[in-house]
Amino acid sequence: MIRKLVSSCSLAVLVATTAPLIASAETPVATGENLQTVMYVGNNWDGTITVIDPSNQYFQLGRLNAIPDNDERMAEINADPIRKRVFAAIAAGPGEGNNQYVDDMYSNHDGTALIISRPSFADVISLELATGEILWRFPVSGFRSDHMAMSPDGTEVAVSSSTSNTVHLINVADGTDAGSFTAGDAPHENHYFNDARYILNASIGSVSSANDAPEQDDTKGDRRFTIYDRQTGEVARILDMRERLDAFGREDLSDSIRPYAMHPDETRLFFQVSFFNGVIEYDFLTDRILRIFQLPAGAAPEDRTKFVNDSRHHGLSISRDGTKLCVAGTMDDYVTIIDIATGDFTETRFSGKPYWATVSPDGESCVISESETDSVAVIDFDTGEILNRVDVGNHPQRVRVGVLPTDWKSPNPELSN
Repeated sequence: MIRKLVSSCSLAVLVATTAPLIASAETPVATGENLQTVMYVGNNWDGTITVIDPSNQYFQLGRLNAIPDNDERMAEINADPIRKRVFAAIAAGPGEGNNQYVDDMYSNHDGTALIISRPSFADVISLELATGEILWRFPVSGFRSDHMAMSPDGTEVAVSSSTSNTVHLINVADGTDAGSFTAGDAPHENHYFNDARYILNASIGSVSSANDAPEQDDTKGDRRFTIYDRQTGEVARILDMRERLDAFGREDLSDSIRPYAMHPDETRLFFQVSFFNGVIEYDFLTDRILRIFQLPAGAAPEDRTKFVNDSRHHGLSISRDGTKLCVAGTMDDYVTIIDIATGDFTETRFSGKPYWATVSPDGESCVISESETDSVAVIDFDTGEILNRVDVGNHPQRVRVGVLPTDWKSPNPELSN
């Protein structure tokens, strides 16, 4: 069923803009004389964040402890039988036997703090970069925080609470509540667009059950795109991809939306879905799927129930000029670059369970987190060749471009290599 909160013809008006994105996590924001552009790598199972300098061969500048309050949080969890059970379930399920301490992070625009979502602790914190101390903490509703996005002006973050079907909006300056909206089951990635008036959220639904056959797809919950209007404070549109996939003749594909990338002109969306080794192109203006890019099979097991959290490919970024897609083939252990105009893709390059894809500050490369080999790889957008590979911490996931004072020294030198 297609659920509509505005008419189909107004969908194009809602999302279309003639201006490119003002800023994103993939856009360098260092503007002050005493700031440098860096990349932050969240090491989820370590509870650390690696800071690397992309202008100097991705040299490691230091690491941060993302869980300085671990003892306090664990005391709270152990004192609550329900939270204790959920904490263990997160480790056994999405954590693959590990606690999840760092899902996502963004630096504020003056480079003094890092905003971090911590799934196992069900919160978002602001970590002072100079001291490593927590400035504020925002507990989310439910039991697990997940993907975030930061508004282009740096004043707000949107964080998904994956067990309460809620996206919280948080003031970056002081951690106060700036609003919230209801999304689909297990809300996942968020993105500000159209001059940051709207937030696009994608939900993945249940990824823990073994009902992974195509005919069991409807048992996975309510998966959808939700468009929230920050100006009115209401959900403006709900897009259910099930009917659109069926209309394209792909009833076999899941409608569980994994990472996505919006074209710079904000008229098209490229997204991944559970179990599929490829990318789907959706057009906001005509409200239909335009193309599906099928990619090669790699190392993924034949048994779909063995895919981690229903992933097959999990990680997607788009070049700044909107001509190339960088694809992380998570279960297939490869990375490739797609030419959007032709649909051609580069030779697949081995990558150890790649988990995320972002764009380097200079816009020339794609940066992939390799969760199995505890490294990040730098891939040339033009050739698909791996230019560099650097070690980070245990199970890197999100990689974000941010800023940092040029004289920064890690407050946690014991964590650095």
